[in-house]
Amino acid sequence: MQRRSLFAAAAALALLPFARKSAAATPVPDKASGHRVAFHVDVNDPAVMNLTLNNIGNVSTAYSAANEPVQIELVAYGPGLHMLRSDTSPVAARIKSMTETTPHLALSACGNTRAGMAKSEGKEIPLLPQAKVVPAGVVRLIELQEQGWSYIRP
Repeated sequence: MQRRSLFAAAAALALLPFARKSAAATPVPDKASGHRVAFHVDVNDPAVMNLTLNNIGNVSTAYSAANEPVQIELVAYGPGLHMLRSDTSPVAARIKSMTETTPHLALSACGNTRAGMAKSEGKEIPLLPQAKVVPAGVVRLIELQEQGWSYIRP
């Protein structure tokens, strides 16, 4: 009997690093403070970019209809940076329109990716005026999640 208890205790300790936080420990935003949602694009695919913009529009519409505040941030890095490039974005007109009608939408472009593209293309990489540069897109996503933002990768 004692051997079985020791085995169970050892197994529980081995799984401890993989244990998930309880639902009670996960912060849930109250409706008064609003919702915060981070979207991630890392592929140069117009279908994924449009799907992401559809999702952003749906989130914005749903929370506006419920009279609940929302902050939305799109983070683009790697090949997904083409979404925010003024010279290659297949969705530039749609982004312009959405940012004009969705003031709670922020667009973040990865500075590391931009620098890499500039080096390989031998020119500065122009971004849409609505985009802001963050040092590293992946780090920005980590920071947002650590601050309690929901994370969506279409």
